[in-house]
Amino acid sequence: MIIAEDVDGEALATLVVNKLRGGLKIAAVKAPGFGDRRKAILEDIAILTGGEVISEDLGIKLENVTLPQLGQARRVVIDKDNTTVVDGEGKKDVIKGRVGQIRAQIADTTSDYDREKLQERLAKIAGGVAIIRVGGATETEVKERRDRVDDALNATRAAVEEGIVPGGGTALARATEVVAHLHFHNEDQRVGGDI
Repeated sequence: MIIAEDVDGEALATLVVNKLRGGLKIAAVKAPGFGDRRKAILEDIAILTGGEVISEDLGIKLENVTLPQLGQARRVVIDKDNTTVVDGEGKKDVIKGRVGQIRAQIADTTSDYDREKLQERLAKIAGGVAIIRVGGATETEVKERRDRVDDALNATRAAVEEGIVPGGGTALARATEVVAHLHFHNEDQRVGGDI
Protein backbone atom coordinates (compact mmCIF):
# COMPACT_ATOMS: atom_id res chain seq x y z
CA MET A 1 0.00 0.00 0.00
CA ILE A 2 1.26 3.45 -0.89
CA ILE A 3 -0.19 6.40 1.00
CA ALA A 4 0.32 9.66 -0.88
CA GLU A 5 -1.14 13.13 -1.14
CA ASP A 6 -1.94 12.45 -4.77
CA VAL A 7 -1.11 9.72 -7.30
CA ASP A 8 -1.22 10.76 -10.95
CA GLY A 9 0.76 10.86 -14.17
CA GLU A 10 3.59 8.38 -14.57
CA ALA A 11 3.17 6.90 -11.06
CA LEU A 12 -0.50 6.12 -11.67
CA ALA A 13 0.24 4.65 -15.10
CA THR A 14 2.94 2.40 -13.59
CA LEU A 15 0.52 1.14 -10.91
CA VAL A 16 -2.17 0.40 -13.52
CA VAL A 17 0.26 -1.47 -15.82
CA ASN A 18 1.58 -3.41 -12.81
CA LYS A 19 -1.98 -4.42 -11.86
CA LEU A 20 -2.82 -5.50 -15.43
CA ARG A 21 0.32 -7.63 -15.68
CA GLY A 22 -0.43 -9.29 -12.34
CA GLY A 23 2.79 -8.10 -10.76
CA LEU A 24 3.29 -6.86 -7.23
CA LYS A 25 0.01 -6.21 -5.36
CA ILE A 26 0.02 -2.46 -4.71
CA ALA A 27 -2.82 -0.14 -3.75
CA ALA A 28 -2.55 3.64 -3.76
CA VAL A 29 -4.44 5.42 -0.97
CA LYS A 30 -5.00 9.17 -0.64
CA ALA A 31 -3.46 10.47 2.58
CA PRO A 32 -6.11 11.28 5.22
CA GLY A 33 -6.64 14.71 6.77
CA PHE A 34 -5.13 18.08 5.87
CA GLY A 35 -2.10 20.15 6.87
CA ASP A 36 -0.51 19.41 10.24
CA ARG A 37 -3.21 16.88 11.08
CA ARG A 38 -2.29 14.91 7.92
CA LYS A 39 1.37 14.86 8.96
CA ALA A 40 0.44 13.60 12.43
CA ILE A 41 -1.80 10.85 11.02
CA LEU A 42 0.93 9.73 8.61
CA GLU A 43 3.38 9.59 11.53
CA ASP A 44 0.82 7.48 13.46
CA ILE A 45 0.58 5.05 10.54
CA ALA A 46 4.37 4.90 10.23
CA ILE A 47 4.74 4.13 13.95
CA LEU A 48 1.96 1.54 13.80
CA THR A 49 3.58 -0.28 10.87
CA GLY A 50 7.21 0.18 11.91
CA GLY A 51 8.02 2.38 8.93
CA GLU A 52 9.00 5.99 8.31
CA VAL A 53 7.18 8.91 6.74
CA ILE A 54 8.91 9.54 3.41
CA SER A 55 8.83 13.27 2.78
CA GLU A 56 11.18 15.81 1.30
CA ASP A 57 10.15 18.10 4.18
CA LEU A 58 11.92 15.62 6.47
CA GLY A 59 14.91 15.39 4.14
CA ILE A 60 14.05 11.93 2.77
CA LYS A 61 13.79 11.62 -1.00
CA LEU A 62 11.81 8.82 -2.62
CA GLU A 63 14.85 7.76 -4.69
CA ASN A 64 16.86 7.05 -1.51
CA VAL A 65 14.28 4.91 0.31
CA THR A 66 15.40 1.46 1.46
CA LEU A 67 13.29 -1.58 2.36
CA PRO A 68 13.71 -1.23 6.17
CA GLN A 69 12.10 2.24 5.97
CA LEU A 70 8.84 0.71 4.72
CA GLY A 71 6.27 -0.41 7.26
CA GLN A 72 4.61 -3.81 7.42
CA ALA A 73 1.26 -5.16 8.57
CA ARG A 74 -0.28 -8.62 8.64
CA ARG A 75 -3.27 -7.33 6.69
CA VAL A 76 -4.59 -4.12 5.13
CA VAL A 77 -8.25 -3.81 4.14
CA ILE A 78 -9.04 -1.04 1.65
CA ASP A 79 -12.40 0.06 0.29
CA LYS A 80 -13.69 3.21 -1.38
CA ASP A 81 -13.84 5.27 1.81
CA ASN A 82 -11.75 3.48 4.46
CA THR A 83 -8.38 1.85 4.97
CA THR A 84 -7.86 -0.48 7.92
CA VAL A 85 -4.40 -1.64 9.02
CA VAL A 86 -4.54 -4.88 11.03
CA ASP A 87 -1.60 -6.01 13.20
CA GLY A 88 1.01 -3.45 12.19
CA GLU A 89 4.64 -4.47 12.77
CA GLY A 90 5.52 -1.36 14.81
CA LYS A 91 7.43 -1.73 18.09
CA LYS A 92 5.08 -1.88 21.10
CA ASP A 93 7.12 0.55 23.21
CA VAL A 94 7.19 3.15 20.40
CA ILE A 95 3.42 2.77 19.92
CA LYS A 96 2.87 3.18 23.69
CA GLY A 97 5.01 6.32 23.61
CA ARG A 98 2.90 7.74 20.80
CA VAL A 99 -0.30 6.85 22.69
CA GLY A 100 1.04 8.72 25.74
CA GLN A 101 1.92 11.71 23.58
CA ILE A 102 -1.60 11.84 22.09
CA ARG A 103 -3.18 11.51 25.57
CA ALA A 104 -1.07 14.45 26.76
CA GLN A 105 -2.26 16.50 23.78
CA ILE A 106 -5.88 15.62 24.62
CA ALA A 107 -5.36 16.82 28.21
CA ASP A 108 -3.72 20.08 27.05
CA THR A 109 -6.15 21.10 24.29
CA THR A 110 -8.96 23.57 24.92
CA SER A 111 -10.72 23.02 21.57
CA ASP A 112 -13.54 20.46 21.47
CA TYR A 113 -12.87 19.85 17.76
CA ASP A 114 -9.16 19.16 18.35
CA ARG A 115 -10.01 16.93 21.32
CA GLU A 116 -12.41 14.89 19.16
CA LYS A 117 -9.83 14.48 16.37
CA LEU A 118 -7.13 13.52 18.89
CA GLN A 119 -9.47 10.94 20.45
CA GLU A 120 -10.09 9.47 16.98
CA ARG A 121 -6.33 9.19 16.43
CA LEU A 122 -5.91 7.64 19.88
CA ALA A 123 -8.58 5.01 19.18
CA LYS A 124 -7.00 4.13 15.85
CA ILE A 125 -3.42 3.80 17.09
CA ALA A 126 -4.28 2.15 20.42
CA GLY A 127 -5.87 -0.81 18.67
CA GLY A 128 -9.47 0.33 18.59
CA VAL A 129 -10.11 -1.70 15.42
CA ALA A 130 -12.20 -4.85 15.15
CA ILE A 131 -13.26 -6.85 12.12
CA ILE A 132 -16.75 -8.31 12.30
CA ARG A 133 -17.67 -10.84 9.63
CA VAL A 134 -21.37 -11.26 8.91
CA GLY A 135 -22.72 -14.18 6.90
CA GLY A 136 -25.99 -15.87 6.09
CA ALA A 137 -27.77 -18.28 3.76
CA THR A 138 -29.39 -15.54 1.65
CA GLU A 139 -28.60 -11.95 0.77
CA THR A 140 -31.64 -10.81 2.79
CA GLU A 141 -30.40 -12.68 5.86
CA VAL A 142 -26.92 -11.14 5.50
CA LYS A 143 -28.43 -7.65 5.18
CA GLU A 144 -30.61 -8.19 8.27
CA ARG A 145 -27.65 -9.43 10.32
CA ARG A 146 -25.48 -6.56 9.11
CA ASP A 147 -28.19 -4.10 10.21
CA ARG A 148 -28.26 -5.74 13.65
CA VAL A 149 -24.48 -5.42 13.95
CA ASP A 150 -24.70 -1.74 12.91
CA ASP A 151 -27.38 -1.15 15.56
CA ALA A 152 -25.24 -2.85 18.21
CA LEU A 153 -22.18 -0.78 17.24
CA ASN A 154 -24.17 2.46 17.36
CA ALA A 155 -25.62 1.53 20.77
CA THR A 156 -22.13 0.76 22.06
CA ARG A 157 -20.74 4.06 20.74
CA ALA A 158 -23.63 5.96 22.35
CA ALA A 159 -23.08 4.15 25.67
CA VAL A 160 -19.37 5.00 25.64
CA GLU A 161 -20.01 8.63 24.75
CA GLU A 162 -23.07 9.35 26.91
CA GLY A 163 -22.93 6.72 29.66
CA ILE A 164 -25.37 3.98 30.62
CA VAL A 165 -27.93 3.07 33.26
CA PRO A 166 -27.19 -0.43 34.61
CA GLY A 167 -29.56 -2.97 33.08
CA GLY A 168 -31.52 -5.88 34.47
CA GLY A 169 -33.63 -3.63 36.70
CA THR A 170 -30.67 -2.61 38.90
CA ALA A 171 -31.44 1.11 38.59
CA LEU A 172 -35.12 0.49 39.38
CA ALA A 173 -34.26 -1.63 42.44
CA ARG A 174 -31.94 1.08 43.77
CA ALA A 175 -34.56 3.77 43.14
CA THR A 176 -37.20 1.87 45.18
CA GLU A 177 -34.95 2.02 48.25
CA VAL A 178 -34.88 5.82 48.03
CA VAL A 179 -38.59 6.20 47.16
CA ALA A 180 -39.59 4.14 50.23
CA HIS A 181 -38.22 6.90 52.51
CA LEU A 182 -39.85 9.84 50.72
CA HIS A 183 -42.78 11.80 52.17
CA PHE A 184 -45.48 12.59 49.62
CA HIS A 185 -47.63 15.74 49.71
CA ASN A 186 -50.75 14.38 47.95
CA GLU A 187 -52.46 11.20 46.76
CA ASP A 188 -51.11 11.43 43.18
CA GLN A 189 -47.53 11.51 44.41
CA ARG A 190 -48.21 8.60 46.76
CA VAL A 191 -49.66 6.49 43.88
CA GLY A 192 -46.63 7.33 41.75
CA GLY A 193 -44.30 6.30 44.56
CA ASP A 194 -46.15 3.00 45.02
CA ILE A 195 -45.72 2.17 41.35
